[in-house]
Amino acid sequence: MTRATAADSASLSMVDAAYRDMHRRILDNIWAPGYQALEQEIALQLGMSRTPVREALIRLEKEGLVAVIPRRGMRVLPVSPTDMCEIYEILGALESAAAEKLAARKPTDAELEPLLVATRDMEKALAADDLDAWAKADESFHEQLVTMAGNKLLADAVFSHWDRAHRARMFTLRLRPKPVNSTQEHMALVERLREGDAAGAAAVNREHRQRASRELLSIFERFRLQQM
Repeated sequence: MTRATAADSASLSMVDAAYRDMHRRILDNIWAPGYQALEQEIALQLGMSRTPVREALIRLEKEGLVAVIPRRGMRVLPVSPTDMCEIYEILGALESAAAEKLAARKPTDAELEPLLVATRDMEKALAADDLDAWAKADESFHEQLVTMAGNKLLADAVFSHWDRAHRARMFTLRLRPKPVNSTQEHMALVERLREGDAAGAAAVNREHRQRASRELLSIFERFRLQQM
């Protein structure tokens, strides 16, 4: 590897590190919607120079998570009720297509094991009143479902909307009723997949996402939130 190539590689890895750190802070609401900071302030927080921070911010802006403001750094963008309604419509449609595709090939119990593990982890987390662990297991279930369908472009489309949905879910995690319905709906979906019931799997997943969307939008209304 030449010196130039090594330097380019190091620069890219710094951009990736900056992106991952800022991405996680936004998703976990450490940097809440409306949070604003100068590039220099962010660089100091991350312990790196402004160049990788600037390039990472461009990536985050393309994903709809921040607005880059000339000479004023960046601002974390909020999610509105309209945003969430549209995002859940997209997720519901695409995930249901993934569920239908997966069920059509009638997966074996071994193939379905990751979904069962995630569902069991959700049950354990609820029993322990550990909502953060529940959210992690729930997200794992949906990620596995989409990935297992075997359509990369479909998965990419789902994951392009994943982050903003994640932020809203984590923001409202302790404002919603205890999520016992999700676990039951996941088990019903696994049964449809095991039976090779493509239409049934799509329907269960669609209703699951629609119910989650209704719960989320009701929180916007109850707490009179314009955004989150």
